[in-house]
Amino acid sequence: MAVFPKSGESARSAESAESAESAEHPRAETLEELLDLEELDRDLYRAHNPRRPFTDHLYGGQVAAQALRAAGLTVPDGRHPHSMHCYYLRAGEAEHPTIMKVSRDRDGRSFSARRVEALQRGKAIFTMAASFHADEVSGDWSGVPMRTDVPSPEDLDVMGDDRIRSHEILMDLRAVDPPHGSMEEQHASRWMWARTTEPLPDDRVLHAAAIAYLSDMSSGFVDLDVPGLPRGGSSLDHTVYFHRPARADEWMFMALEPVSAAGARGVYRGSVHDRDGRLLATLVQENLMRQWPEGA
Repeated sequence: MAVFPKSGESARSAESAESAESAEHPRAETLEELLDLEELDRDLYRAHNPRRPFTDHLYGGQVAAQALRAAGLTVPDGRHPHSMHCYYLRAGEAEHPTIMKVSRDRDGRSFSARRVEALQRGKAIFTMAASFHADEVSGDWSGVPMRTDVPSPEDLDVMGDDRIRSHEILMDLRAVDPPHGSMEEQHASRWMWARTTEPLPDDRVLHAAAIAYLSDMSSGFVDLDVPGLPRGGSSLDHTVYFHRPARADEWMFMALEPVSAAGARGVYRGSVHDRDGRLLATLVQENLMRQWPEGA
């Protein structure tokens, strides 16, 4: 079994990988290990899988996080992700490593644009466009306040198997049951606290990738009861905007809510706040919302 490098090492060389690997590929025990990519060549990386996958197929948030990490390894120092736009093309194999091919579209004076193609068995399963920006001084305003009636994560149980097989997810998740007093509150579909199970190094790209991992967890339609409408579906496309520096190893609150469903597609949006209520990220996802016949 290959051994993952110590914290802070961004990518292993192909030579060290060959000497470390035995008959099977290395498997990650932590999110930091999952985001530690093997460098095969310039702009070409191999991403490995967790020891215990929690879905039969490759978890989409994992692919998005690893793609963002791969892109971040190619940008100049001091540039951090501010947006990522993803398309899920095929279901990935949870037992097969993924090749991340990065294209350097542009490096400007303060922005860097990257595209990543995730490949398995020679076919693209996922594509991503991401942009990185050097910090600039400006005013600071947020129009999406965090709810004030959210219980603290210490008062909640670890998310149980009836919701998500969380003991196999590389984050600590605590589900929050939204109140159901008004029509607006009934549309608040899924709330949760989350943080990584281990401390992460002071690497902003790594923490942003951890938020990307979280951002595909669950769906904004899970608790919406509409005749003829499933409670979620396969991810089609996914966008995350990163607003402020974050620490994913400290508690974050994610709220998801449905926006619209029609034509077998549904869109939901979400927000991620830190414990002090600062808005860290905004996400939007589109799901395939097909109502399958009974017994299909």
